[in-house]
Amino acid sequence: MECLRKMKKKHRIKKNDEFQEVFQRGVSTANRQFVVYTLDRPGQPYFRIGLSVSKKLGKAVTRNRIKRYIRQCFLELKEEIVPGKDYVVIARQPVSEMSYTEVKKSFIHVLRKAGALKNGTKSRPSV
Repeated sequence: MECLRKMKKKHRIKKNDEFQEVFQRGVSTANRQFVVYTLDRPGQPYFRIGLSVSKKLGKAVTRNRIKRYIRQCFLELKEEIVPGKDYVVIARQPVSEMSYTEVKKSFIHVLRKAGALKNGTKSRPSV
């Protein structure tokens, strides 16, 4: 169960220049709650994620809750997410008032739209 509790360091994007590269060279996909930037990394056998939650969304407690929800979604979906890519997720205003179930449903929607899930765009989210 250790793998479900924490995201490994190699799966995280932390440095500003790495974020900037994904923003500049990546492809963006969005819905009302999230913007996801995707950048192909052909030699990388795993995916990496970076999270951006603006101070406009609320105080630190709210922003940290949103980041926990997004990280948990990635952990639960990690077997379905296409490896060899970097993903930067930007949370938008509606997320601050959503439950985990709503966040997960919306997040699966935007990942499908971005082509980030292995099972394609036709199947329904299992929430």
